[in-house]
Amino acid sequence: MNPEHQDLILRACAASSLRVAAKIQTLWGGYGEIVRLHLEGCDRPSVVVKHVKFPEEAMHPGGRNTDRSHARKVRSFQVEAHFYRNYSTDRSCRTPACLAACSHGEEMLMVLEDLDVAGYDQRRVMTTVKDREIKACLSWLAHFHALFLGVTPEGLWPIGTYWHLETRPDELEAMDDAELKAAAGDINDKLNGCLFKTIVHGDPKLANFCFSQSGGDVVAVDFQYVGGGCGIKDVAYFLGSCMEERECEKRVPGLLDYYFTELKRAVKKDVDAFALEKEWREMFAFAWTDFHRFLLGWKPGHWKINRYSKQLTKEVLRQLKL
Repeated sequence: MNPEHQDLILRACAASSLRVAAKIQTLWGGYGEIVRLHLEGCDRPSVVVKHVKFPEEAMHPGGRNTDRSHARKVRSFQVEAHFYRNYSTDRSCRTPACLAACSHGEEMLMVLEDLDVAGYDQRRVMTTVKDREIKACLSWLAHFHALFLGVTPEGLWPIGTYWHLETRPDELEAMDDAELKAAAGDINDKLNGCLFKTIVHGDPKLANFCFSQSGGDVVAVDFQYVGGGCGIKDVAYFLGSCMEERECEKRVPGLLDYYFTELKRAVKKDVDAFALEKEWREMFAFAWTDFHRFLLGWKPGHWKINRYSKQLTKEVLRQLKL
């Protein structure tokens, strides 16, 4: 970390010194890393720093290191920093406090509160997540969508999520499913044409939620693809990240009911909550199919390409024919 970045962190935290405690993870494609820093001389024992450094040669799992891919990643970090600096939430959909953010050439820095210190030190994977924790995430999404319902995504992605059609022409071209490929534009138009728009997280997989010890409270992180759109896209993507096909078939209806109960509780009184639920419920299969379309072109052997996804896609294609 260069001296300018160190000085920024020390000033932002009113600290006298810092040291690297641990690397938390490497950013996707080799675009930097997330580290925890220990601080001295202030009332904040540590911070988490997202240090973006554009690589000379990006590492893409699918081998698609294109200029378009690079530009999308660069923009995603700019969007995330803008979100942290300019959008605020409350405890019902808590996000980490951003203490400082800066950009110098091909490096960016976001200094965030350490959620472990704040009491959100639990992480979950598909094999360990409990029903209460899934519902905590759905409640977070419901309150986030309600908070930003009707809000223009200024400074964010006009259309949130990393897989939407306009940003993924390479993956569309690579698809073998001719029928879904032909319908991709109609599915995209259906989702983007919804009446009730909000700001979506854009990448709310299970790994991007930090849990309290009890599992009943969560904080979401990683806002690189936050932007406008239909809130149900977040819900479909999240549920697909924490359940395999058999669980989806069994549990999705009840979990959707829970999400919409939380959403109707959270929206303002002047919102037609029943019309909102009706529209977004009808969009659920389209949202799921849209992500399925992306996976087919991005990684055809992905585990999420399963019977449940294929069944929803079949239903969507049937509706489009009608």
